Amino acid sequence: MSKIAFVFPGQGSQTVGMGKDLFDNFDLAKEIYKKADEIMEMPLSTISFEGPADILTQTHITQPALFVHSYILIKLIGDKLIANTAAGHSLGEYTANVYAGSFSFENGLRLVKKRGELMKVSGLRRPGTMAAVIGLSPEQVDEICEKAKEHQIVQPANYNAPGQIVISGDVDAVHRAMIIAKEEPYNSRMVKELQVSGAFHSELMLSSAEELKVALEQTEVYDSLIPVYANVDAEPVTEDDIIRNSLYRQLMSSVKWQGSIENMIRGLDVKKFYEIGSGKVLTGLIKRINPDVEVFNIGTAEDIKNLS
Repeated sequence: MSKIAFVFPGQGSQTVGMGKDLFDNFDLAKEIYKKADEIMEMPLSTISFEGPADILTQTHITQPALFVHSYILIKLIGDKLIANTAAGHSLGEYTANVYAGSFSFENGLRLVKKRGELMKVSGLRRPGTMAAVIGLSPEQVDEICEKAKEHQIVQPANYNAPGQIVISGDVDAVHRAMIIAKEEPYNSRMVKELQVSGAFHSELMLSSAEELKVALEQTEVYDSLIPVYANVDAEPVTEDDIIRNSLYRQLMSSVKWQGSIENMIRGLDVKKFYEIGSGKVLTGLIKRINPDVEVFNIGTAEDIKNLS
């Protein structure tokens, strides 16, 4: 029998106003937002609902805002729809682990808060950037990064879908890679620098990852109830120590999103993917990875009511 997967979005999927309809329609959403504001020690709910966008898009705000929004949707879905496995893109892997029972909402939010703060500091301590490279193979992008390094760091950060790879690293090295990608023999279809505050999923995050490792070791983590496909290896994990290690390594390693989706389809016969949260970035990527699977989005109060 074919299986269902829940997938959870990461940074870039946020929009001002997300969660407001859930707050207005469900008492449970009000309770969770109240708890989240207390843990965050800031009006996270107000920033999610009203912005401004330049505040919501700051790493240390975006991550908890997306995490809380997706978690509320999980709670509202309840047992109306049950997934056999889960995955999340970068930050979304934390939400996937909460869904899988690896850690509690409260502990998950504390970890996400810490992660966002550390990533913000890393970006200030050693400025970096990221860029999307469209139309090239993983091998070509690896080659380009090698050529562009010049004693700096630039590496593939996200293998999102066929022909869509994001690179990350020192500003000058990424800019060199962007130029090389556009030229012969590569002729990338498009190269676009991303509006980010740091070189996420690169070795520039090493100091943040070490501090995150301490926070993960101090957090109660359980074996997950369902397999979570980890970004770092694109393989299913269920054991508490491996979950901790995967989340630690994830900060400075590539997000193997394409591999995760392919392995879910091949290994578990997943035929239906539900993106739980803001936006439709992941369902778009999944359709590019495999057009034969079914994709759905659950992100609004209306979507929840349609499940009833």
